[in-house]
Amino acid sequence: MLPRKREGQGDVVEGETENNNNNNTIKYVSVTSPFKRHRISDTAAADSTVNDDTFAIRNSSGSSSVVEPAMAPGDSNHNDIDEDLHSRQLAVYGRETMRRLFASNVLVSGMQGLGAEIAKNLILAGVKSVTLHDEGVVELWDLSSNFVFSEDDVGKNRALASVQKLQELNNAVVISTLTTKLTKEQLSNFQAVVFTDISLEKAIEFNDYCHNHQPPISFIKSEVRGLFGTVFCDFGPEFTVFDVDGEEPHTGIIASISNDNPALVSCVDDERLEFQDGDLVVFSEVHGMTELNDGKPRKIKSARPYSFTLEEDTTAFGTYMKGGIVTQVKQPKMLNFKPLREALKEPGDFLLSDFAKFDRPLLLHIAFQALDKFISDFGRFPVAGSEEDAQKLASIAANINECLGEGKVEDINPKLLRLFAFGAKAVLNPMAAMFGGIVGQEVVKACSGKFHPLFQFFYFDSVESLPAEPLDPSDFKPLNSRYDAQISVFGSKLQKKLEDAKVFMVGSGALGCEFLKNLALMGVSCGSQGKLTITDDDVIEKSNLSRQFLFRDWNIGQAKSTVAASAAASINPRLKIEALQNRVGPETEGVFNDTFWEKLTVVINALDNVNARLYVDQRCLYFQKPLLESGTLGAKCNTQMVIPHLTENYGASRDPPEKQAPMCTVHSFPHNIDHCLTWARSEFEGLLEKTPAEVNAYLSNPVEYASSMKNAGDAQAKDNLERVLECLDREKCETFQDCITWARLRFEDYFVNRVKQLIFTFPEEAATSTGAPFWSAPKRFPHPLQFSAADTSHLNFIIAASILRAETFGISVPDWVKNPKMLSEAVDKVIVPDFQPREGVKIETDEKAASLSTASVDDAAVINELLLKLELCRNNLPSGFRMKPISFEKDDDTNYHMDLIAGLANMRARNYSIPEVDKLKAKFIAGRIIPAIATSTAMATGLVCLELYKVLDGAHKVEDYRNTFANLALPLFSIAEPVPPKVMKHRDMSWTVWDRWILKDNPTLRELIQWLKDKGLNAYSISYGSCLLFNSMFPRHKERLDKKVVDVAREIGKAELPPYRSHLDVVVACEDDDDNDIDIPQVSIYYG
Repeated sequence: MLPRKREGQGDVVEGETENNNNNNTIKYVSVTSPFKRHRISDTAAADSTVNDDTFAIRNSSGSSSVVEPAMAPGDSNHNDIDEDLHSRQLAVYGRETMRRLFASNVLVSGMQGLGAEIAKNLILAGVKSVTLHDEGVVELWDLSSNFVFSEDDVGKNRALASVQKLQELNNAVVISTLTTKLTKEQLSNFQAVVFTDISLEKAIEFNDYCHNHQPPISFIKSEVRGLFGTVFCDFGPEFTVFDVDGEEPHTGIIASISNDNPALVSCVDDERLEFQDGDLVVFSEVHGMTELNDGKPRKIKSARPYSFTLEEDTTAFGTYMKGGIVTQVKQPKMLNFKPLREALKEPGDFLLSDFAKFDRPLLLHIAFQALDKFISDFGRFPVAGSEEDAQKLASIAANINECLGEGKVEDINPKLLRLFAFGAKAVLNPMAAMFGGIVGQEVVKACSGKFHPLFQFFYFDSVESLPAEPLDPSDFKPLNSRYDAQISVFGSKLQKKLEDAKVFMVGSGALGCEFLKNLALMGVSCGSQGKLTITDDDVIEKSNLSRQFLFRDWNIGQAKSTVAASAAASINPRLKIEALQNRVGPETEGVFNDTFWEKLTVVINALDNVNARLYVDQRCLYFQKPLLESGTLGAKCNTQMVIPHLTENYGASRDPPEKQAPMCTVHSFPHNIDHCLTWARSEFEGLLEKTPAEVNAYLSNPVEYASSMKNAGDAQAKDNLERVLECLDREKCETFQDCITWARLRFEDYFVNRVKQLIFTFPEEAATSTGAPFWSAPKRFPHPLQFSAADTSHLNFIIAASILRAETFGISVPDWVKNPKMLSEAVDKVIVPDFQPREGVKIETDEKAASLSTASVDDAAVINELLLKLELCRNNLPSGFRMKPISFEKDDDTNYHMDLIAGLANMRARNYSIPEVDKLKAKFIAGRIIPAIATSTAMATGLVCLELYKVLDGAHKVEDYRNTFANLALPLFSIAEPVPPKVMKHRDMSWTVWDRWILKDNPTLRELIQWLKDKGLNAYSISYGSCLLFNSMFPRHKERLDKKVVDVAREIGKAELPPYRSHLDVVVACEDDDDNDIDIPQVSIYYG
């Protein structure tokens, strides 16, 4: 037997135990940890040894294979989270979930494509250990779906062949192998076990053991069979979910509370409330009705956008006066999972994905059981294209269905079962990627209690991905190639189309890495006619490594596209790929020119910003190319298919812009930490980047700079000059002590003097012009801070500010700055002048104000005076003096950037009694970090690649395509047909946004107008870009009518038409004969 679980007690414990069932000797090591022991290797070895760098696996024949690199005891302390590496994942999970993951041991059984995808996602997530189990050997067939195998691995054990490449993903995770038959007792070494290739009989046996084990072992069974997939989860009889959705608790700012039973609570209309009936909330900072500040959770009902009812009698409470925050209390949820043997008979509600297939899950529930019986009866999978095998499977399914009694399916759907049988042996890469993401996320839930588990069955199919034309059985015949599994589902004709595709992929980050892996395995652009062009202008950073799995730590600093392309080519050496480092935009249309776009088969976006997506969308519209679009945000993902003439384009519908806090709120009246961090980021950039850059602009060319300031002559120019003068005169730093003085005085200015001035101008009892209290919600009345060298947060602010100030002036930083005693002494030397608030100071309170600069009639005179002072300062500077502007970099924890921003924000939060945040949380908000995890990325790319089959087949209808929104945290899947494009009609013509009208033979303006007239359209305005070429209202424009359109564009519009382009595009405004405006397509005028 394997050793029983036991907790480490602070010592390293080594021991050996014999497994009599398979003659293994297992050596394990328990390191200092409150969690389960740190397992080094479980192998099918007769003898296993561990040293610092490698572990050797000796098989029964005495030969050994060495797997590098392996983890040695002490190589990683899993309690220390590498925030540089895991920052995006921490933004999704938080520290506590990550710590639970770091203590979790997981078994993945079955190392075909699905097993490899699950293992990859778990290793990237950073679990403590992953044990790979597989008794089979690599076949050429496996190369259709498993990215870790190469043709050299054929004949090797699948688990052993997987270790090295998976280990490269994360050296902090212990990866080990089991290569012989599993026993249920071995499962006790794991918190979660995943089976991807197991008989139902064995699954039930193992699941019973896991369900009844103390503590229960989370059990997941998943399969992908052709275009069909399933997941089953059982996390034990009583599983606690600590956080069901992963969202931040909702909050509201209170405006009033009634003395009623029940009480009505109204909130300010700053933001809509997100509460729901039945939520529990707590109150804080309530003045008057202080009884509510007891921290007791209270239930709400009748939740509305700006109010709710409290299930509480407040008639005897104090009268509400002002203030108050209401915060949602997230409740844990207990789930009672049924074991597999019970759930098979009573599956309960299935998790639906596509509401157009409402009856599909129960049918697939039967189909997967029928496939298991088929394999059990015949010892093999159904043969692709075999009608006889398909009939046998349908017959088995019909018998199972009859046994269900009242719960049976009315229509067993033999046609669908036929397709299921044909592809049953194949593991397709897109399906493996999709389900690898889903199952990987379920393992994270099992190990951490974060997010709601899948309860308990999920079934999915993508039969719409099959070729539109029926296939002949001979099409499925294997060709003894790495694509045979895919050919067994789609046939050899579609495989040829995949290989000859010309694909443009924009971006090679997290989505890009997953896409490249998928395309390489599918054989896309791997033929003689194929080509995959990838472009990305970014370089690899450490934070990329936790999800952009084609990159390694030694690639940091290298171009993403080049490294990703090389890694993809190692997955499939036949891949024809070109890597570029160009940003896609108007400035690179010389690189991505008309010829480039016209040759493309399909475009895949792997971008991280909306503007770039919109640009690529417009290019695809113009050249009528399919665009496959996707995006992720934490556990959420979406996919959108943009298909010429069939669907609307990406830009047809947009999310509303994010609500921006008014400038006066950020600068004077913050009421949440986001406001404080927005202000802190703005101050950082102003002090350390913009002002030094402005100084350098002046010093580089004083005459030109002075001239531009005089010409501007506004408040902004005056503010710029004042900041430059301040930097070079009153606040100029020559020693590090000067930098400390500057930092200390900044503290006084920001957190003492400005607050004193604010509350002098608007005292606590101040009223608005209508007589209402000025300091009413959401405003918070501030209090000045008192600097103390004994307060570490005050000293940390001084350290960060002085070091960065020194960097801008090129002053070396002494070692003693990190010695609190010596730093305190240096700070004590600073003379802080007394501050007296002044009358008549204007503080902006208008929420619509876009600038805090106040214009004055004297601006021009002040600018001249400032320039004279600057000239005197410049003459006193050393020759060649320049400052060093600092650009904000969030992902380097040693550069003090986030220390300063967190210090600025938290001191300001302290002024306004706003809860403070740690540096990591500050980094997420101020650095605008997009939460990202490998699981949702993998699922999104799998879904997109299922659509790619349809695009490259080229004969599918709009109803065959699917757009998806999914949230793995809930879990929720919403899959639907794309929206068709809007159709415009005129007379017997119709067109959509996809259409472009073409006029050849280099026409004149008159010929263009007549051409439209013949269509019943009266053109009254013709423009090129922002230039008006013709408008019927201007008599002089009639002189242009007999000129060529291209000549008018060159003459009037100053068009610079590149030599590679033979046409220009004009926008024509038209009316019909009844003077109704008609929105016509863009008109392309060909002149070449």
